[in-house]
Amino acid sequence: MSQAVGNTALAYARVWHHVDASDRVLGKLAERIALVLMGKHKPIYDPSVDCGDYVIVTNSRKVKVTGRKEQQLLYRKHTMFPGGLKETPYKDMKDRKPDEIIRHAVSGMLPKNKLRERRLERLRIFPQYHMGAVGANVLRSWDDGTLPPDFDPKKPTTTMSLQENWRTQTTKS
Repeated sequence: MSQAVGNTALAYARVWHHVDASDRVLGKLAERIALVLMGKHKPIYDPSVDCGDYVIVTNSRKVKVTGRKEQQLLYRKHTMFPGGLKETPYKDMKDRKPDEIIRHAVSGMLPKNKLRERRLERLRIFPQYHMGAVGANVLRSWDDGTLPPDFDPKKPTTTMSLQENWRTQTTKS
């Protein structure tokens, strides 16, 4: 009798997670995303191995911050020329590049090592609820972690259609 013990291919398989960012607090959302990108939710987690999953974030335009961060938060970048410091307030960043707000927060919560960029590549952020063809890959929603009853991978998925499927599933049960 033989049993496979240890790191199997199934344990390292990557799953696509979906999260709706509307009315979520930025820091808590970024923390949860960083844990999934690192793979800390898996029993085979090892800091030196990249075993995390994919994360799709929708409605990034509707993310919230607490306190007075909306007035005080500044995003800085430098062009590397003298006097090339560019500062963008949170409100302008939310209008122009809402995906960069979440990407910046998640990047700050990941370990500063060689795996950081590879982990950030697995993060897909959309400003609205439509996620296009990428939505067909979603296997888990963070609401309850299950698949809808009429899941069809060939049909493009949106946040609204996922919520509609879960509503019909709970009413049938």
